[in-house]
Parts: sequence; structure tokens; C-alpha cells
Amino acid sequence: MSIGFLLFVIALIASLIGLYGMFQRAGIAGWKAFIPFYNTWCMVQKMQLKKIWFFLQFIPVVGFFVIIWVLIKFVEHFGRFSVAAHAATVFIPFIYFPYLGFSKNERYAGIAVVKNYKKSAVREWVDAAVFAIVAATLIRTFVFEAYTIPTPSMEKTLLVNDFLFVSKFSYGPRIPNTPLAMPFVHHTIPGLNTKSYVEWIHIPYTRWFASPIKRNDVVVFNFPVNDTLINDEENFGSKVTYYEVIRERMAAEHISPEEARTRVWDTYGDNIIVRPVDKRENFIKRCVAIAGDTLQVKGSVVYINGVATDFPKNYERYYNVTTDGTFLNEEQLAEFGIHTDPSLREFMNSGTGSYTINMTPDEKDKVSKLPNVKSILPIPDSPDPQLFPYYNTDNKWTVDNYGPVWIPKKGATISLTPDNIIRYQRSISVYEGNKFEAKDGKYFINDKEATTYTFKMNYYWMMGDNRHNSLDSRFWGFVPEDHIVGKATLIWFSWDKGPRWNRMFKTIK
Repeated sequence: MSIGFLLFVIALIASLIGLYGMFQRAGIAGWKAFIPFYNTWCMVQKMQLKKIWFFLQFIPVVGFFVIIWVLIKFVEHFGRFSVAAHAATVFIPFIYFPYLGFSKNERYAGIAVVKNYKKSAVREWVDAAVFAIVAATLIRTFVFEAYTIPTPSMEKTLLVNDFLFVSKFSYGPRIPNTPLAMPFVHHTIPGLNTKSYVEWIHIPYTRWFASPIKRNDVVVFNFPVNDTLINDEENFGSKVTYYEVIRERMAAEHISPEEARTRVWDTYGDNIIVRPVDKRENFIKRCVAIAGDTLQVKGSVVYINGVATDFPKNYERYYNVTTDGTFLNEEQLAEFGIHTDPSLREFMNSGTGSYTINMTPDEKDKVSKLPNVKSILPIPDSPDPQLFPYYNTDNKWTVDNYGPVWIPKKGATISLTPDNIIRYQRSISVYEGNKFEAKDGKYFINDKEATTYTFKMNYYWMMGDNRHNSLDSRFWGFVPEDHIVGKATLIWFSWDKGPRWNRMFKTIK
């Protein structure tokens, strides 16, 4: 447990103990203060507020404001109406709530005191809104953030439209690079298609109470190669990266990287944007290798430092399924848990009794028992020129037979060789901010000839549990530590044409 997370837990316990004392003074059984959501119900009832306030707390993002507003109202029923009291409620409840709950100088004054206090409705709403916005922003930045799964890359561990809590404390809260930004939006203002942040103030990478990522953690991070992108999410964005478009031009037109870059800018220049680290797209994958590890994939099995690792519990891969010429029943496949929506790329029908289906081992067993299924075989494994490190085509790596590749570690030194440059040049020049040049067979870093390089950060290797339908480190390389957002910890809600009740409040492993 990190020091930061331990401090958060201590502060939370202290706040709840204080709320316990406040409940007792208000004539509410103290134990009710410790039950999430129910404690809000008790306060709403005691203060005779409209019941809608209880239900509003379940709305994502809005719920933060509602809970804070209810707590501020509860404090006002102790006769505390000042800005200082409201600030203490928001910023130091672990001190202020125990004071209100156990100090001999405090008492629960009740509804009559609130009604007699002369404060305009506008002032009341402004006070509550300001503190709620500030508090929710701080919580979102430093404690935890709600996150929604947009793609099937982590199926079946995480499903599309799972709503998660991502702990910022697990690896230490990261200070935003761009602190001047609109609250509660990531990089673009909805409806305006303009940046939600300004870069007049830029804070270098800083992380408080840093704690290391562990192998097999499910991690949210900023997409590393999203620093430059073609701002067209339908066709490009994070689906087809700016760098991928450059490589495609190089291959198709047999031109140098410099010429390909020039032609891409000539074509898409008005649509190309650059984003700071904290405003790049959020991705979620499983960390399969940490700094200093050597990773290799052989026959779909991931080896770390020469030792085979277990498949994720809900591991998926593509199979070619052949029937006797009749169609598979898509409703029955859906009952097995197989997505047949073409947009998810999990189920493809050739129309001739041949299918390509992405399945877990359990789903594969169920499909194999269908009477019209004649064979199920893994899809052919072939080299992919889009695999990292690019331009190293002699290796003929594939998604299921990949590597070995060493993951950079802070303080570790490598020799600058042509093979290492292919693998680590982006880390040296882009992620760690050095000027890198190659001249006459020699390498120069920050205008000085160099034969070695020592890394300044730790890096990680991320892969989706849906191994054949995941844009992950095999395609774009390492994730630097400054791109790490937090650890996915809890599914608090899930939706697929209705709530998935069996997934709510499920921990993520």
C-alpha cells in the first residue's frame, strides 16, 4: 500500500468517525454513517429535503456535487453557515467532522436555525456549487476518477460500457501538466470541438507518493503515440495513429520518413494537432511486463524473463469456425457471451459457412458442441509490418510470436547500436526530451557524441486480455511512467440494453 493511499484511507476513516458523532447528535443511529449511500438517505430525511437529492447522487459526475452539497447542508444544521465552515467541510472533513461530532461546544441546531438564517438562495447555490466544483476536481485529479470502457480490447475481463473507478492513489497522484483546464472534460470541450485546456502554465512530470506498478495490474494510461494526431476520430484519432499514416506512406510510395512526414502534413496539416501528456487519450490494458523485464510471446504464451505466464482468466483469441454450410444461430452465440455486432470485430461471417470468431476457451468449447460446427482452428499467424519496432522486418514478428524485447528501466544503461536505436530512439528523444541525431554512423544526444544512454524513467508493457483485438504495446511500444493515470479497481455500474446487475461493484483482477 502506498503512503499516499494509506493517508487517504486514514482521512476517510476519520471523516466517517466524525460523521458518526454528527449523526448521534442529530438523533440518528451512529452506525448508519458508515453505510455508503444510505448515510445520504438518512441526512436527506433528517433535513426534510426532497427525496430526489438521494437519487441524484447515483448520476456519474453529478453525484459528486450532490453528496458534497448534502454534507454542506448537514453542517448548516449545526448552525455553521460561514464560508470557512463550508471550506472545512470540503477540504478537511477528517478534522472538521470529528470536531462537530464530538466537541462539547457544538450541537445539532436543526431545521429551525437554517430557516432563520438570512442568506439568499443565489448565495446558497453559488457557495455550494463553488465548493462542490473545487472538491470534485481535486477528487478527480488526485484520488479517483470514473472511467467508461469504450472498446472490447479487455474482453471478457472488462466489457464495453463497464463504468469503473480508477484509483489515482495506487501509483501516486500525478500533478497535471496543464493545470489550467475546464473541469470534468478531458481534452475537448463538448459541442465546440476546441481544446479544454491552455498551455500557458506547463508543469513538468511530478508524482506524489510514487508507488510501482505490479505485473498483471489493470492500468489506465495516456496513449503514448497520441502526442501528435490527425484530429478525425472517425477515421484516424487513436484508431489509426499519425505515425501509422506516415509508415503507410513510406511503404506505399517508397519514400523516406522525412518525405512521408512532409506529404502527410500537406494532406492533413489543418487537422493535425499536438497534445501534452495528460491530455492524450486514456487507454486501459493489463501491465504484463515492468521496467527491466525481458518479454517474449511464443505460441500466444507470454514469457517474462524466460518464464511462461498464465493466460488471463478471460483470455480471448480469434478462431476460424467452419460449419456444414448452414448458418450459426447468432442469438445462441449471444447466450454463450459472444458479441455478434460487426462494429466490435468479434464475429465475422463470410457467408459460405465460414466464420472468424473471437472466443474465450469456454466459449470455444460451447461452440464446438453445436451440431452444425465441423471444425474450429486458430487463425493463421503471419508477420505484421505494423508491429513495434517498425522497420525491423527481418524479425518477422507476429502478434502471437513476438520478441524478445527488453523494457527500459530508470538508471539502466544501453549501448547505442542500430538495433537498439530502432527500439529505443522514441524513448530517448520524445519521452525523455533529448535531441537525437545520427550522422556518419555516429549518434549524438543533445549535440554530444554518445555511445551509451541511461534512461531517466521506468517503462511498462501493456497488453489487452482480448489479445487478437487489442491495439497495445505490440503495435506502439513502451508506456513511460509519466503517462500512467491510475489503477482500475472497481466496476461500479455496467450497461448493455439495461443494467448488468451481476457486474456491479465487482473488483477488477
